[in-house]
Amino acid sequence: MVFILHRYIFRELFRVFLLATVAMTLMLSAGMLVPIISQFGVSPQQMLHLLGYFLPITLTFVLPMSALFAASMIYGRLAADRELDACRASGISLWTLVYPGLTLSILVAAANLGLSFYVAPAFVHRSERSVKANAEQILFRNIQRKGYYALPQSRYKLFADFADPKNNLLEGVVIVDLAEDRPARLVTAERARVRIDTYSDYNEAAIVAQNSHRLDEVAPAFIGNVSITTRFASLLTDKIKFQKLEQLKRIQADKMNYFPICQQALEVRAQLAMKLLAADINAQMQTTSEYYQFEDADRTRVYRLSVGQCQIDPKKPSRIELTGPVRLLQIDALRNSLTIQYDSPRGVLAFELEGGDLRLEMTLDNPLWQRPGVPSGRSLQKYVNNIRFPEKLAGLIPADQFLSKAGDIVLGQSDLPVAADASLKAACRNLLNRLQRVDNEIYAEIHSRLVLGLGCVALILTGIALGIQFRGGHMLTAFGASAIPAGLLVVFILSGKELTKNPAAPAMTGVTVMWTGLIVLGIVTLISYRKLLRT
Repeated sequence: MVFILHRYIFRELFRVFLLATVAMTLMLSAGMLVPIISQFGVSPQQMLHLLGYFLPITLTFVLPMSALFAASMIYGRLAADRELDACRASGISLWTLVYPGLTLSILVAAANLGLSFYVAPAFVHRSERSVKANAEQILFRNIQRKGYYALPQSRYKLFADFADPKNNLLEGVVIVDLAEDRPARLVTAERARVRIDTYSDYNEAAIVAQNSHRLDEVAPAFIGNVSITTRFASLLTDKIKFQKLEQLKRIQADKMNYFPICQQALEVRAQLAMKLLAADINAQMQTTSEYYQFEDADRTRVYRLSVGQCQIDPKKPSRIELTGPVRLLQIDALRNSLTIQYDSPRGVLAFELEGGDLRLEMTLDNPLWQRPGVPSGRSLQKYVNNIRFPEKLAGLIPADQFLSKAGDIVLGQSDLPVAADASLKAACRNLLNRLQRVDNEIYAEIHSRLVLGLGCVALILTGIALGIQFRGGHMLTAFGASAIPAGLLVVFILSGKELTKNPAAPAMTGVTVMWTGLIVLGIVTLISYRKLLRT
C-alpha cells in the first residue's frame, strides 16, 4: 500500500519535474549562445552542436528550480484535494508521504554536484573545441560576409578583398594593428595565409603575409614577407567557474596553467627582460668596442648593433630608446657576409608581446643604408621584426620560474644583476595580488558548488512544506513562496563569492557566508516542518 502510494507521488513529481526542466533548459541554453554567435559568427549546424554542449551548464541551475516547482505544485495539489489528509487518517505519517520528495531532492543534489564539478566543465571545453575546430572557416566566412574579421581578444583586425577558404588564401590584405601604446599601424600585403592553432589553455593565430608594406605615423616601408602571431584566450574555458575539479587543483598547484595569469606574467617578464637587455647593451658598449649581437627567429640572419646609449622609455617599460650614433649590421648567417649596414641618429627596440616567446622589433629613424657594391641611400625608417631575445638573458628569468622571481623582486631578495625600479615592483606586486585573487576564486568556486548542491535537499523539502501550507490558495503561490528561500540561498552564495574577491578580507569570510546561507535554509526547513506537524 505505502509502496504504491510512493510510486504514485514520485511519478507525478517526476512528470512535472521533467516538463519544467525541458522548458527552462531550452530557454536558458538559447540565451547563452547569443555572445558566441555574435563574436564568432557560427553556422546553423554549429549552433545546434553548441546548444547540446550548453545543456549541462544550464541544467546545473535548472534542476533545483524544476524540482522545487514540481515539489510545491504536486504536494500543494495533494493537500488541496485532501489526499494527504486521507492518507494521514489511514495512519500514514507525514514523513512517510515526504519520502518521494526526499528521494527526488537527493537525486537532484547528486546530479547537481556531478554536473557542476565534472559534466558541465567538460561540455564547456567540448563547445570550445567545436568552435575552434572550424575557427579558420569562421574567419573566412566573416571576411566573405563583412569584409573583415577582428581576431578575438587581440589588437589586430584583418581585412581582405577576396577570401579563398579551399586554399586558405586571402588576397588584397590589410592588417590593422590597434596597439594601445602607439598610433595605429597598417600592414598591406598582396596575399596572406592564416593558421589558427588551438591548445588546452589558449589559442594562437598566425598570419603569414607576402610582399608586405607597413604604414604608420612616420612613413611607409617595405617589409617583405612577414609573420604576425597573436594569442587569445578561450571564450569560456579561461574562467575559473568553468573548470573541472582536477583542473582547479592543477591551477592551484601551478598558476601558469591558468592563461590569464600566464599572460600577465609574460608581460611583467617582458618588462624585466627589457631592463636586463638595456643594462647588458650599455655594459658592453662601455667596456668593449664589439657589437651587440642578435639573431632573427629563423636563425638565417645575424644583427650586430652599436649604440651610443640605450635607456628604458619611462612611459613604456617594454621599450628601449636607442640614442646615436646607432649602427646596425645585417649579416647572412649561412655565408657569414655583410648584407647591409644602417647608420641612424636614433631608434627604438621594443617587445612583441603577442607570442609566448620573447621577440623583439627594432625601428631606426632616417637611417643611411649601405650595401656592398651598391650606392648608398637613405630611408625614412627601417623596421626589423622577429628578433630573438638573447638566450643568456632569457635564462635568468625562465618563464616556468618567473612567479617566484616576481615574489623575490617584491621582497627585495632578487639575485638579478639589475635593480628593480618602482614601476617593475608595482607590476610584480599586481601579479602577486592577482595570484591571491585566483586562489580565492578557486576556493570560493569549490565551496559554492558544494553549497548549491547540498542546498537542493533543504530547498526541495522546504518547497514541499510550503506547498502543503499554501494549499488553500493558488498553486503558483506555493512555488512563489518556495522561491524566496532559494533566492536567499543564491544571495548568500553570490555575496560569499564577492567577499572572496575582496583582498582586504580573508577568503574564509566569504566561504563562511556561503555555508551560513545553507544553515539558514536548513533552519527554515526545520521550522516549516515543525509548524506543519503541529497543524
